[in-house]
Amino acid sequence: MPQIEEALSHARRAVAAKDMAGATVHYRKVLDAGDNAEALLHLSSFEARANDNYRKGREYAIRALSSAVGNPALVPSVLLCLRHFEESAAMRRYIDASPFLRSMADPKTLHLVSAQLSWLGDQAQAIEFVTRAMQLQPQMPSLRLARATMELFLGRFDDAEADIMECLRMDPGFANAYWVLAWMRKWSADTHHVDGIRRALQKPSLGLVDKTRLYYALHKELDDIGDVAGAFQALDTANRIHRAANKYDRESTRRLFAQLKQMPLKVDASGYVSDITPIFVVGMYRSGTTLLEQLMGGDPGVFNAGELHDMAARVRYATDHYFPSATDPVAVARASGIDYTELGRNYMEGVAWRLNGHTHITDKWPPNHMNVGFICQAMPHAKIIHMSRDPRETCFSNLRELFAHAAPYSYDQVELADYSNQYRDLMEHWHQAFPGRILDITYTDLTRNTEATMREVAAFCGFPFTDKLLQPNSQGKSVATASAVQVRDKVIARDVPKWAPYETYLQPLLNELR
Repeated sequence: MPQIEEALSHARRAVAAKDMAGATVHYRKVLDAGDNAEALLHLSSFEARANDNYRKGREYAIRALSSAVGNPALVPSVLLCLRHFEESAAMRRYIDASPFLRSMADPKTLHLVSAQLSWLGDQAQAIEFVTRAMQLQPQMPSLRLARATMELFLGRFDDAEADIMECLRMDPGFANAYWVLAWMRKWSADTHHVDGIRRALQKPSLGLVDKTRLYYALHKELDDIGDVAGAFQALDTANRIHRAANKYDRESTRRLFAQLKQMPLKVDASGYVSDITPIFVVGMYRSGTTLLEQLMGGDPGVFNAGELHDMAARVRYATDHYFPSATDPVAVARASGIDYTELGRNYMEGVAWRLNGHTHITDKWPPNHMNVGFICQAMPHAKIIHMSRDPRETCFSNLRELFAHAAPYSYDQVELADYSNQYRDLMEHWHQAFPGRILDITYTDLTRNTEATMREVAAFCGFPFTDKLLQPNSQGKSVATASAVQVRDKVIARDVPKWAPYETYLQPLLNELR
C-alpha cells in the first residue's frame, strides 16, 4: 500500500537522522494498518526503554517474529531485540527457522549471529558462523579473536592461542587479543608477552578502552612472573582509568539494598512448582560459583545453564519496568503487586527449552543474590545455594577482573569492599526471612573438603551423591565465564591466598572490609 510505504520511508529517514521520536510517529502509522515486522521491532525498543512499558515492548518483539522470519535485512534488529528481552527460546527458534543465515555474505551479520549463539551456549555453532565471516573477511582480527574466545569457552586452549597469535601477527598492538591471551594460562619468565604489551601501550592515540585492557593484561603477566610491585602498578592504573570512565554511586547501592530488606514478603506464597528443580547459585563474582556449578554437573540429571539473566527479565515483565542490571528501586517498589505464581511459571517456561530430559537446571548468575526474595516467593521448590569465599580473596579477584558491563563497584578498593559488606548483610537478611531455603557453601570447604561438601549439596538439591560430583564436569561443555580456564582442571586448594603478596597495596580495601 502506498501510504504504508510512504510512512516506512519517512520512518527510515528519521532513524538515519537519529530522530527516534519522529521515527516512532511514522512507525505507529504503519502499525495502524496491520502488523509490520520493521515497525514492531522499532516500537518494541521504544516501549520498553523510553516509554517504560516493558510488557508492551516484549509483546511487539514476539509479534514481529512471524513476519520477520525469512527477511535478511531484519536479522540484526530481530536478534538484538530478542537479546534485549532475554528471550533465549524465541531466539533459538528464530535462528533454527532461518536456514538462509548460513549462506549470507555479510560478515557483520554473521558475526552478530555468532555472538548470539555463543550467548545461548552453543559455542560449536557460533564458531561455524564466525568462521564463515572470517572466510569472507580474512584480514579482520576481531573476527578471529571472537572465534578464539568461543574456543576458550569450550576448553580448546591450543586452538584459541593459535587464533590469538594470528591476531597479533595481523595487528601487533591488538589490545583485546593481549587481554584474552594473558588470562588463558599462567605464563613464565621464559614465555610471556610483557614486552609486546608495553610496546602496544606506546601506540599513538591509544583509546581508553584499549589502554585499560592492556594494563589488565600487563598486570596478569607481571603477576605470573612474580613482579608484584609492577603488577600492582599496572592493576592500579587500569582500575583508575576504568573507574573514571564508568558511573557508580555506592550510596545508591546502599539505598537499594536497604529497600530490598524492606521489601514486603509472602513467606508462605504458593508460587509455581514444576517437576524441574531450578538451582540458583548466588554470591559475588569470583567466589567459586562456576566451580560449584561444574561439580554439580557431574550428576547426569543436572543441566548447567551458566549465567542466565532470566530471573531479572521475568521480574522486569512482572513489574512492567525495564532496568539494565539485576534489579532496581522501581522494580522493588512494585514488588507488592507481583503475581508470584505467574513469575515462577514464566521463569520455568523460559528455561524449559534447554532441559532435554534433565531434572535439575543450574542458574549461576551471582547478582541473583539481590533477587532471592523474588525467587523464594515465585518458586517454593527452587534451591538457592550461597557460595561464599574469604572477602579479601573475593574482592582482590574482582579488583583484577575487567568485567564487560557488570560490577561497576569493582574498580575502586573502598567501593568494592563496601559492596562486599552490603552484600553479606543482605544475604543474612534473606537467611532470616526464608529460614532453611538457602544453603551456605564456602570456597574453603568446597576445595578442601570436597566430598563432604558435595554430599551436602546433593542432599539439599535432591539428587544422589556419586564420585562424579568430585571433579569439574566441564570437558566438552561451554563455560562462558571468567573462570573458563580454571574449571577445566581438578579442584585445587591454594596454600597462599592470591591477595597476600599484595597486602601492602590493599590497605584501603582491607580497612573497609574490617
